[in-house]
Amino acid sequence: MFYGTAAWDPWLIVAQIVCLQCLYYMSLGVFLVILVCSRVSRMSLVYFFDYATVTASTAIGWCVMASIFLSSIAGAVFLVYIVERAKKCLDFCATLYIIHLFICFIYGGWPASITWWVVHITGLAVMELLGEHLCMKRELREIPIPRYRSNA
Repeated sequence: MFYGTAAWDPWLIVAQIVCLQCLYYMSLGVFLVILVCSRVSRMSLVYFFDYATVTASTAIGWCVMASIFLSSIAGAVFLVYIVERAKKCLDFCATLYIIHLFICFIYGGWPASITWWVVHITGLAVMELLGEHLCMKRELREIPIPRYRSNA
């Protein structure tokens, strides 16, 4: 469950970040297809990365916000299997959302919408707190010790 070596392994950390980022975008894509695809004529990366789509004034905007929140919950589950440690959840969640902010900045400019910031900061908090809770719950499980009977 936990790392076998006490040494700092940067390749493992990079691999975990890449894996977590990919799984987050895959889950976001699945939720966007489920919630948004029926309401628009054509899906595009705009719904992933453009801050203008995260709005409370349209039904599509609400669907995009719901997709982001559901992806945060899925991301918390991914943290349990990828990061495995409660004390590392904040680092990985913050890294995921900073990378997402960077990609959004490149794609559509600096997010000028207050709604975008509120949704993503709330998503970060949900992912971090739920992921930390689930990781802690897994860390505190009892270790099963088998009982062997001797026929002697």
